[in-house]
Amino acid sequence: MDVKQAATAAKTYVADLLRDENPTNLGLEEVEFDRSTGTWNITVGFSRPWNSTRGPLTTLAGEPIPKRAYRVVSIRDVDGEVLSMKRRELSLQNASDFD
Repeated sequence: MDVKQAATAAKTYVADLLRDENPTNLGLEEVEFDRSTGTWNITVGFSRPWNSTRGPLTTLAGEPIPKRAYRVVSIRDVDGEVLSMKRRELSLQNASDFD
C-alpha cells in the first residue's frame, strides 16, 4: 500500500463510519508511516453540523465557521485493514500546525 492508497482508505473509512453525522470539509491533515509496526497513521480532519460556532458576528457575516475535528486512522500496510480510529487532540502550541 502506498501513501495515496492509505490516505484514500482513511478518508473513505471516516466518511463511511460517520455518515449519519453528516461530516463535511473532509480532508487529509497528516500522514505517518510507523516502520516498527508496519502501520500508516493518517490524520483526517472534518466538520460536523453541531461543531459550528454561532454568535453575534455570524449574524452579520452569514454562515458560521465550523470547527474541525481530527481523527487518526491506523491502517495495516500489508493488507490495508483499518486497525483503529482515535481522536487527535490539539495542544495550544501545536494548534497552528493545523491551519
